[in-house]
Amino acid sequence: MKVLKFGGTSVGSSKNINKIIEIVKANQEEKQIIVVSAFAKVTNLLLEAAQLASIKKTAYTSVIEDIKTIHNQIILDLFTEKDKNEVLKFVNQKLTDLKSILDSISLISELSAKSEANIVSHGELLSSFVIAKVLQVNHIDAERKDTRELILTNTNYTNASVNFEVSNRQIQDYFKSNKAKVTVLPGFISSAENGDTTVLGRGGSDYTAAIVASALDVDVLEIWTDVSGMFTANPNVVAQAMPIEQISYEEAMELSHFGAKVIYPPTIHPVLKKEIPILIKNTLKPEDAGTLITKTSKDKKNPVKGISHIDDVTLITLEGSGMVGIPGFSKRLFETLATEKINVKLITQASSEHSICIGIDDSNANLAKIAIDSTFEFEILKNKIKPLQIEKNLSIIAIVGDHMKSHQGISGRMFGTLGKNNVNIRAIAQGASEKNISAVIAAKDVKKALNSLHESFFKNNNKQLNLFITGVGNVGAKLIEQIEQQHEFLLNNLNINIRIVGLSNSRQMIFDEEGINLSSWKEQINKGLPASLDSFLEQVKALNLRNSVFVDITANAKVADMYAKYLKNSTAVVACNKIASSATYKKYKELKELSRSYDVPYLFETNVGAGLPIIDTLNNLITSGDQVHKIQAVLSGSLNFIFNNFNTKTEFYDVVKQAQLEGYTEPDPRIDLSGVDVARKILILARESGIKINLEDIENDSFLTENNHKADSVDDFYNSLKTDADHFKALLKSANSNKCQLKYVAELINGKAKVGLKEIPVGHPFYNLEGKDNIVMFYTKRYPEQPMIIKGAGAGADVTASGLFADIIKIANN
Repeated sequence: MKVLKFGGTSVGSSKNINKIIEIVKANQEEKQIIVVSAFAKVTNLLLEAAQLASIKKTAYTSVIEDIKTIHNQIILDLFTEKDKNEVLKFVNQKLTDLKSILDSISLISELSAKSEANIVSHGELLSSFVIAKVLQVNHIDAERKDTRELILTNTNYTNASVNFEVSNRQIQDYFKSNKAKVTVLPGFISSAENGDTTVLGRGGSDYTAAIVASALDVDVLEIWTDVSGMFTANPNVVAQAMPIEQISYEEAMELSHFGAKVIYPPTIHPVLKKEIPILIKNTLKPEDAGTLITKTSKDKKNPVKGISHIDDVTLITLEGSGMVGIPGFSKRLFETLATEKINVKLITQASSEHSICIGIDDSNANLAKIAIDSTFEFEILKNKIKPLQIEKNLSIIAIVGDHMKSHQGISGRMFGTLGKNNVNIRAIAQGASEKNISAVIAAKDVKKALNSLHESFFKNNNKQLNLFITGVGNVGAKLIEQIEQQHEFLLNNLNINIRIVGLSNSRQMIFDEEGINLSSWKEQINKGLPASLDSFLEQVKALNLRNSVFVDITANAKVADMYAKYLKNSTAVVACNKIASSATYKKYKELKELSRSYDVPYLFETNVGAGLPIIDTLNNLITSGDQVHKIQAVLSGSLNFIFNNFNTKTEFYDVVKQAQLEGYTEPDPRIDLSGVDVARKILILARESGIKINLEDIENDSFLTENNHKADSVDDFYNSLKTDADHFKALLKSANSNKCQLKYVAELINGKAKVGLKEIPVGHPFYNLEGKDNIVMFYTKRYPEQPMIIKGAGAGADVTASGLFADIIKIANN
């Protein structure tokens, strides 16, 4: 024998009821007890009608018509002309009785708990009659039994307590003599000793099923609902949430108390004593495995079974030095709340006894404040305790698992994950059993917190990165192209899901919380919102997504000035822009410290060498204890391209123009040719080596003429290159006569840095450097004579984009 309970959505339409018929037919080899809820929406309509009647609003008659329509439509769909009359007659009679009760309430303008219980019982009485009849017309041996004749309670009409001794005996006696293969029971309803109708409170149909299952010691209690079991998190909030195959009673109760609405918590208690398994199944997808709830949890690999939350929480704090060492404060506080029938969801108290925090429903906040202020009025007036602190718009998140106690670091991982994502914790509660760790956070952070924790504790999840990119020129477009191209590979091989959520150029910006369609981003951005740096940041904050990354692909100083704000918002920064890291040492140090303080990455590998792993290699050397003595490098792909292509058959002006057109120089080539760009790069390497240095400390031996330096615009600069063509030919002639190559070299020797054009002889590692390649030689304590050399393309949209991409992947793997 087994008990099957079908909830409101399972009996919410004729289509779903037909699913129930199929499920019942599939189990006809054994005896079945079917417990049903009211049809979907009916209980709420009954309560609405009761409230309207109590304030003399005649609209309750319209609500009765709505209830009638719901039932009539289902009956018309399920029954033939021949069979439907008896069912319609029963429904009409019950609704006539309901109207009489509501008329009486309207007359006296009073809704008692007894009347409310009587009214809401009509939902289950109607649904159980309809379903019993539809089973019968489908040739199933079924009969209906009124649960009020089986379950006896006290007279707490709307949340009745069960007399298990009498109820168990009545249930057992009935089913000993009952010969039907299928018995349909209305859930939720019961009766008191005086015969009055009572109900078992919210989720009472689950409870009814558990009471019957326990009394009859059945093989299994099946709860059929509209989801495929209990999930690791709410799938409506966490897209990656998965059904839990098997879970313990205690874990299920914890998750249920913290918002997992698949099962009503008291349901578990009657069956727990007899260790009757509970199987949660999906009426709409009966082939899905569902979740089996048993005495113990078999899966011990993952200590965390689920993550859940409760919304609409208010945190109340009672605090003051007058509480320390004085017994009775907690007693008075909780007695006050109990008197007002206010349920406490969370309690935390400092070991100093200086404060007590409690979490309650938002709806009780004002009542709680009035009552507590009254209780502690004397202490507040005498300044022994502070006025009550009330914080609203909060939620409680909880991680649950039987085996968390035996795994070190669970709390640390939980709070570390929340901290990295800028989720502030207002209060923490953890029982000695460690089956549940709870934290109070701002309601606005719930989605981000749940998704972050789910990624952290469930390893087969994809880690989602949300990118906000400013600058979509050549490099930006290539990065977007690479991300789109590699999306499936990263998803399938590294479990990384990269989404571009925000894009901005200098004029317009677009956002899509679900990820911008990368096949049409150019068309979208042309129709975007007006762009501004502040509004872009505000949108990043408003979306409040986990693992957010701001990517700067500009050369704009104002964009660089925004980094600190992003880091303080726990948003990682990936920068192609060199301005921030080559600004004043104070500014550079501030960004590095913010990155450490907020535990959020600030990465700028592409500042030096585009896609070459120069900064990463240097950091690894320093971190491992090595010391840098000297750095020699050709760090400008654009200058290397220029001097590799400048020969006796070309004009210097034409080569520079070609470099700009091919994207090897900045839009203003003076930045490259002046040596400032290279100076910034060696400055960054010097700082990453541990040297406190500023740009003005770097010696710049410029190869440009005074006329070049005086140019006021890019056009003027190009004209000056033409005018001074002989100067550049002389540089080339000198190098050729000495059988050397011209290379613009950066050096850091014993803490001193300089940049300048040099003649490189045959045999030197720089001599054969081709095209736009860069090369860096690190002379260190471990590499004193033969340097560590990094060489490769150091300019171009593709390689720069790949360097940015590498930094993004590094954040994902962090």
